[in-house]
Parts: sequence; structure tokens; C-alpha cells
Amino acid sequence: MVGVHLAYAIGDFQCLLDSDLYLPRDLAENSVYREGTGIPEEVIYRKKVDIALHQVSRALSNGVRVSAWTADEFYGRDREFLDGLETLGQDYVVEIPCDFTGWTQSPNILQKPTPSELRQRGRKKHFPRISRQSDHPGEVRKLAVHSPKFYHQKWEKYKIKDGEKGPVVWEVKAITFYRKQGEKGLPGREHTLIVARNVLNPDDVKYFLSNRVIGSGETTLQKMLWVAFSRWPVERCFEIGKRELGMDHFEMRSWQGIHRHFYISQLSQLFCARVQHALREKNFGESLFNGRANPTGHINVAYRPNPALFGSQSTLPESGRNHRLLPKTQWPSSEISYASNLEIIARQRDKY
Repeated sequence: MVGVHLAYAIGDFQCLLDSDLYLPRDLAENSVYREGTGIPEEVIYRKKVDIALHQVSRALSNGVRVSAWTADEFYGRDREFLDGLETLGQDYVVEIPCDFTGWTQSPNILQKPTPSELRQRGRKKHFPRISRQSDHPGEVRKLAVHSPKFYHQKWEKYKIKDGEKGPVVWEVKAITFYRKQGEKGLPGREHTLIVARNVLNPDDVKYFLSNRVIGSGETTLQKMLWVAFSRWPVERCFEIGKRELGMDHFEMRSWQGIHRHFYISQLSQLFCARVQHALREKNFGESLFNGRANPTGHINVAYRPNPALFGSQSTLPESGRNHRLLPKTQWPSSEISYASNLEIIARQRDKY
């Protein structure tokens, strides 16, 4: 059984928001299996990325707002998933596989045929299309090594977090990037490609893609990295849910029963997270005992985001996000009205 899960993290507050079971095509078309497990008729086969987009749309329609979404490379490799997030007006910083392709500079796009092409016989070419003189899209692992935009840069170190064995430090480079978008695979607007490697293990390399550009508005590389490496709170949600709240303690084959179990365990986790948040406010600046937090057995219960620090070894803040909840594709900067945007999101919901 495979589930698709949606989590929310801001500062030191995190919880699971949504869960759906992935139904493989062979089981979706198996009437005996469907009847035995009570799968509703309206449940059909959907790709995992389609389920994820539906969860995002459902969260937005229920008033959830985030600065940016992140996902592992399984979702980052899917162009339709990235297109879907942008259709919903959402920012993202997602991990992508090393063979993800794109351009370091926008290729020339031909909007209509030239007079000589109009006189040519044979199969007509489709427009708009990429000029034949433009560079072919390159894999990000090759661009990171051979692109002048990368190898002329120096690695910049960032302390991501404090691990059990000490600070976790990665060094990064970032450039403007253009990915394929839409059905025709033409380059869209500017994106940011980030290459990060572990200082202690240079062979451990990650690639991240964001639909934001460094320097636009309040977008900084530091904020992007906070989002990119914020998947560890999600893993923490699963750890707590399974070990403390019985998320994986079920013996059933009912479709509705498993989903109810998911929702009850998530509701319990949300309750615990809110109680913990209230205790942090009540005991601002003090520490609560937690034997699993670190070697000293205490965690800081005060929410104090670190200032933005840049240099040879910057430290990522506890939260690179403002506590305001925003709907559009922009980093937190000002208060805006999103009543009209909710109507658009509600109409989009039925597409996924």
C-alpha cells in the first residue's frame, strides 16, 4: 500500500494535512478487488502527481497558504506536476533528478515560418518552436560541471541544521534556468537551478529547481534553501505519527477504514502540535524536556527566527518564511486580498 501525503511546516510547527491511497491501474480495473475493499465508484486510477496536485488544490480551497511547496525528485521530475503548481499560482522549490533537462539561457523561439519555409514542400512544421540554431537542453548534472555559469562560481557554504553528529553543512551554487513547459515543451519563464553538495561527502549532490528568481521581490537563495531542505520536518511528522500516534497501526482492507485511520491520526497530531505551540508561547524563551531532541535533552521552546546571514558559511534560519499566509506566486512581502484567487482555485479543483 502506497500513500501520498501532504504536510505543513512553519518554523518549529509541523503536521500532516492530507493523505490519500495510491490505487494502481491493475487494481483500479479489478472489480473483485474493488468490491472486496469497498472502493467507491468515483475513485479511479490517478498518477501520484495528480493525487498530490489534488491535495494542494484541496488545501488551498480550505484556506491553507504557504510561501512555497517542496517535494522529492519523484514529483520534481514530472513536468505536469510543476505546470500544475504554477497553474494554481504557487511557488515551489523541489528536488529534481540529475538527468532533468533545460537551458541555462533562453533559446530562440520561432513564432512563424520564414518565407523560404513556406515555399518548401513536405510536412509542415509546428509553431511556435525552438530554433535549430539554439542549444539543446542539457542535463543538470552535466550543466553543473561544464556550464560556464556554474564553474565560474565559487561554492558558498550554508549550515542547514545541527545534526546528531554536529552541524550539517552544504555548499551551493545557483543560476538562472529555463525548463520545458506545457505540451510542446517550450522554455517558459526564468527559474532558478540550485546545485548543492554535502561538505563532508562531496559525492552527495542534490539538484533543486524553483520557479522564483533570486533577487525578485524578497526572494533570496537563503529562503530557497530553507524550503529545499525543509523535508526533514515532514519525516519527523511520519516518525511521530507512527511511533506515538499509531499512524501505521491498523489491520484492515477497507478503503474508507484506512482513510479514516489516516485522518484520525493526523487530527491527533494536529492537536498535539497546537498544544505544543501553546506551551511554547506560554513558556517563551524557556526549555521543555525532550529526551530525543539533542544530547542535552532539551529543546528551545521560543520561536526566534535567525536573521539572514550571508558569508563564507551562512546559517539557515529556523524559518525563512513570514507567518502571513499567502496564495499567489510570491514570497511574503505585503498583505493582499485573496478572495478572488480562492474562486479560481475552487474552479481548478475539479481538474485533478
